[in-house]
Amino acid sequence: MLTIILIVAAVVVIAVIVLFNRLVRARQMANEAWSGIDVQLKRRAELVPNLVETVKGYAAHERGVLEEVVKLRGQAGALARDDIAGRAQVEGALSLALGKLMALAENYPDLKASANFLELQRQLSTLENELQMARRYYNGAARNQNVLVQSFPSNIVAGLFGFAERPFFELSSESERAVPQVSLGAGS
Repeated sequence: MLTIILIVAAVVVIAVIVLFNRLVRARQMANEAWSGIDVQLKRRAELVPNLVETVKGYAAHERGVLEEVVKLRGQAGALARDDIAGRAQVEGALSLALGKLMALAENYPDLKASANFLELQRQLSTLENELQMARRYYNGAARNQNVLVQSFPSNIVAGLFGFAERPFFELSSESERAVPQVSLGAGS
């Protein structure tokens, strides 16, 4: 009888260890994925001032769009690194504002022809693509961790050792998914 109890106890301990290690692996994958998003957001934040300054010279009367981009960049930089939901919201709004800024260029032929602007536009486009890939990777890692945290029997181990679900990095409103609308005119 003692042998059976020891075997059952050993199986339970091994199962807990295996599940714990899977949870740790999932958490580390999500941490790595979030780090990838953070790097891309930092690169974008560093690119924004150059873009704004380039556009500013051509579109001085489009002050509202320029101020919105600068304000949102500041808000994004002020958020805690691990505030995923807050960062997703502000970064989504910044993406929308950057889209408006890029749309402005269509109405300024000299700006569109500027080598500096074209290079910044290319960098931003590349960066947005890399950011999208990083978001997908993070959301996949978050999904995997969340499945483990919610599934039986790993949910028991997750609860015992304080593993929690991760929020997804996603757009939080329909307005962030909309195509930017830009109206041009004096005093806009």
